[in-house]
Order: sequence, then C-alpha cells, then structure tokens
Amino acid sequence: MYKKKKISLVIPAYNEQKLIKPTLENVPLTIDKVYVVDDCSTDNMANVVRECTKKDPRIELIQHKRNMGVGQGIITGYQKSTKEGYDITVVIGGDNQMNLADLDVFLEPLVNNEADYTKGNRFIYAKGRPDVMPFKRLLGNSILSMMVKFASGYYKIFDTQDGYTAITKEMIERVNWDKDAWKGYGYPGDFLIVLNVYGARVKDVPRRAIYLSGERQSQIKIFKYILKVAPLYWKKFHWRLWKKYFLSDFNPLVFFYIFSFIVIPIGVILGVRVFYFAWIGAAPTNETILSVFLLLAGFQSLFFAMLFDMRANEKLQP
Repeated sequence: MYKKKKISLVIPAYNEQKLIKPTLENVPLTIDKVYVVDDCSTDNMANVVRECTKKDPRIELIQHKRNMGVGQGIITGYQKSTKEGYDITVVIGGDNQMNLADLDVFLEPLVNNEADYTKGNRFIYAKGRPDVMPFKRLLGNSILSMMVKFASGYYKIFDTQDGYTAITKEMIERVNWDKDAWKGYGYPGDFLIVLNVYGARVKDVPRRAIYLSGERQSQIKIFKYILKVAPLYWKKFHWRLWKKYFLSDFNPLVFFYIFSFIVIPIGVILGVRVFYFAWIGAAPTNETILSVFLLLAGFQSLFFAMLFDMRANEKLQP
C-alpha cells in the first residue's frame, strides 16, 4: 500500500524463464498484488512463476490460452486489477530492466491527483543519461517519439515506447480497452492515443535506464518495427481527430489538417514534375509558382493545426 492506496503490479511476459524470477524477487512491499500475465509462453516460465508464488503469496499467474500480444497482456492485467479493487496499477516488463526503486515517482502524481497516467522517461533521469542506450535504439526511439507526439496530441512527452507505467483505477474503468486499444506491439504509442481521446492527464516521470550485460536488449528490430507501427499510428491519428474533434467536441483545427493532407501531396507531385522538366530543359513557370504556393500553404496549414492541437491538449500534460 502507498499512502492509503492499494497498488497492483502487472507484468506481461513471454518466454522470460531466465529473467522473470529476479524481476519478481525485486518487487517491494509497496506492491499489494502482482499479476504475471503469461502470453502463452513456450518455455518454462510458468513453472518458474509458480515456484515464486510459494515464497510470495502476492504473486498470481494468469495464462493466455493463445499468444495475444503484449498489449492484451497489459489489458488483461488492468481488467483483473480493477475488478479486484486496486487503486493504482503499475506495469513493468518481465525482463528485469525496470527498477522498482523508482516506483515512488510513478505513484506520487497519481496519488496527488496531478495525473491519471504516468510513464517512464529514461532521458530525463538526472543521473542516468541515455549515453548507455545503443545509438540505433536511441535514434529509433527518437523517431517513434516524434511520431507518437503527432498522433497522440501529447507533444510534451518523450520516450514514448517506454513500458514502465502507472494508471489509476478510474482511468482504466473509463477506457473501452477491448474496442479501442491495440493488443500487439506498438501498444505504448497506441495507448497514449487512446488515453488522449478519453481525456487522460499524462505525465512523464524520470526513471533509470537499465541494460543488462550479456542479455538480449530487445526482441524487435527497431527500424522494421517503425515501418510496422507507422501505418497504425497514422490510422489511429485520424481516429483521434474524428473521436475528439468531431464527435466529442468540434474543433476547426481538423480543417487545417485536412487541407494540408490534400494540398501538400499535390504540391509535391507538381514539384517533381517541375524538377523533371527543368532537368530536361525548361521548367513551366506557372506550374513552378503553383507548386511553391501549394507547398507553402500546405505546410503553413499543417503547422497551424499542430499548434492548435498542442494548445487543445495543454491541460492533459501537467
């Protein structure tokens, strides 16, 4: 328990038989309940968890009958935690790379009603500069963060793929997770987009970056992952505009977005045509002027839309 709030911990895990035990051994007494959601692992992880339950009665193993994705693992834990009445649910991975010594900074904003959802940011930890993060992951993380800022409307957040989070019971109950949330990889950014539509106050909190020597650092190839999730975020961005600025509360910024999405591609196509004719001899003057005009108008409209979107979401980023 933390300041009279009941705290649960959800650990979605798949084939983590080696690292799940040290992860569970480091759970502090602040945590009242631990849900390990086994996403149909093919290794011996479930038995390792069962052994841990003998020493720590707080631990409960939940097993999916088929592999459903890490996002669904978290949702399963959310729903179980809420059903059993826990006030705050914390999520970490089962790979022993998220330090629960940082737990207080995740809980404080929720307990003090400053936020509904806190997420880790390894880049703002005072003593844990991201120098230790491999450059490829650092670059990929930065690209993904920029994509999610745009798609979610939370422009002040960063390190959007960090899976160390905490959320209030009220926020879990408000969201239709089964209908609106993505269940597989890509869930961190998708969850933020969904939370924005439901009006969640989201706060970045500092957490230490831990990279275990000799252990695999990631199950995904970062740039392949970006190509896979980019269409999802693009689609979900439009879903957010429709839900938030058309259905819930109309905002004319959508017209700036729509105008820019139509005009910029036309300007680019005309620009390519002008470049081609310039290359072979003479560029048509009228098309050159029109191309420049469309690109300037399109990007100006896009920047206006982003600015209005930032302002519309300022209150959701304490």
